[in-house]
Amino acid sequence: MIIKMSELRCKEVICVSDGRRLGFVCDVEMDTPEGCVKAIIVPGPCRFLGLFGRKDDYVIPWQCIKRIGPDIILVDVKPEDCCVPRRKLWSM
Repeated sequence: MIIKMSELRCKEVICVSDGRRLGFVCDVEMDTPEGCVKAIIVPGPCRFLGLFGRKDDYVIPWQCIKRIGPDIILVDVKPEDCCVPRRKLWSM
Protein backbone atom coordinates (compact mmCIF):
# COMPACT_ATOMS: atom_id res chain seq x y z
CA MET A 1 0.00 0.00 0.00
CA ILE A 2 1.34 3.42 -0.94
CA ILE A 3 0.21 6.44 1.03
CA LYS A 4 1.46 10.03 1.00
CA MET A 5 2.40 11.86 4.18
CA SER A 6 -0.15 14.55 3.37
CA GLU A 7 -2.89 11.89 3.23
CA LEU A 8 -1.70 10.36 6.50
CA ARG A 9 -1.94 13.71 8.31
CA CYS A 10 -5.65 14.02 7.48
CA LYS A 11 -6.55 10.79 9.27
CA GLU A 12 -7.83 10.47 12.83
CA VAL A 13 -6.23 7.85 15.10
CA ILE A 14 -8.59 5.66 17.14
CA CYS A 15 -7.62 3.04 19.72
CA VAL A 16 -9.50 -0.23 19.14
CA SER A 17 -9.14 -1.48 22.73
CA ASP A 18 -11.31 1.24 24.28
CA GLY A 19 -12.58 3.29 21.31
CA ARG A 20 -10.74 6.41 22.44
CA ARG A 21 -10.03 9.09 19.86
CA LEU A 22 -6.36 9.99 20.16
CA GLY A 23 -6.27 12.79 17.59
CA PHE A 24 -4.83 13.39 14.15
CA VAL A 25 -1.39 12.36 12.91
CA CYS A 26 1.02 15.30 13.04
CA ASP A 27 4.33 13.63 12.18
CA VAL A 28 6.05 10.33 11.44
CA GLU A 29 9.27 8.79 12.71
CA MET A 30 11.38 7.26 9.95
CA ASP A 31 14.49 5.11 9.73
CA THR A 32 16.64 7.11 7.33
CA PRO A 33 18.95 4.45 5.84
CA GLU A 34 16.11 2.02 5.14
CA GLY A 35 13.39 4.58 4.44
CA CYS A 36 10.87 2.74 6.67
CA VAL A 37 8.27 4.39 8.86
CA LYS A 38 8.93 3.40 12.48
CA ALA A 39 6.07 5.26 14.23
CA ILE A 40 3.35 7.86 13.86
CA ILE A 41 3.16 10.81 16.24
CA VAL A 42 -0.14 12.21 17.49
CA PRO A 43 -0.15 15.38 19.61
CA GLY A 44 -1.54 14.97 23.12
CA PRO A 45 -4.86 16.48 24.20
CA CYS A 46 -5.06 20.18 25.05
CA ARG A 47 -4.86 21.30 28.63
CA PHE A 48 -7.39 23.71 30.12
CA LEU A 49 -9.07 25.26 27.04
CA GLY A 50 -5.79 25.10 25.13
CA LEU A 51 -4.33 27.95 27.18
CA PHE A 52 -1.67 25.88 28.92
CA GLY A 53 -0.33 23.91 25.98
CA ARG A 54 -0.77 20.19 25.43
CA LYS A 55 -0.19 17.01 27.35
CA ASP A 56 2.38 14.39 26.25
CA ASP A 57 2.46 13.21 22.63
CA TYR A 58 1.51 9.69 21.59
CA VAL A 59 4.27 7.89 19.67
CA ILE A 60 2.58 4.83 18.19
CA PRO A 61 4.86 2.13 16.73
CA TRP A 62 4.07 1.08 13.17
CA GLN A 63 3.52 -2.53 14.32
CA CYS A 64 0.56 -1.38 16.47
CA ILE A 65 -1.35 -0.03 13.47
CA LYS A 66 -4.09 -2.50 12.60
CA ARG A 67 -5.90 -0.82 9.71
CA ILE A 68 -5.61 2.38 7.69
CA GLY A 69 -8.96 3.38 6.26
CA PRO A 70 -10.06 6.27 4.05
CA ASP A 71 -10.47 8.61 7.04
CA ILE A 72 -9.23 6.84 10.20
CA ILE A 73 -6.31 4.79 11.47
CA LEU A 74 -7.10 1.99 13.92
CA VAL A 75 -4.37 1.18 16.44
CA ASP A 76 -4.11 -1.54 19.07
CA VAL A 77 -2.09 0.10 21.85
CA LYS A 78 -2.78 1.43 25.32
CA PRO A 79 -2.48 5.23 25.13
CA GLU A 80 -0.73 5.30 28.52
CA ASP A 81 2.04 3.03 27.16
CA CYS A 82 2.93 5.23 24.20
CA CYS A 83 3.03 8.68 25.86
CA VAL A 84 6.24 10.60 25.32
CA PRO A 85 6.92 14.00 26.94
CA ARG A 86 6.59 16.92 24.55
CA ARG A 87 9.79 18.65 23.53
CA LYS A 88 10.15 22.19 24.78
CA LEU A 89 10.42 24.61 21.89
CA TRP A 90 11.86 27.31 24.10
CA SER A 91 13.35 27.51 27.55
CA MET A 92 13.70 30.29 30.08
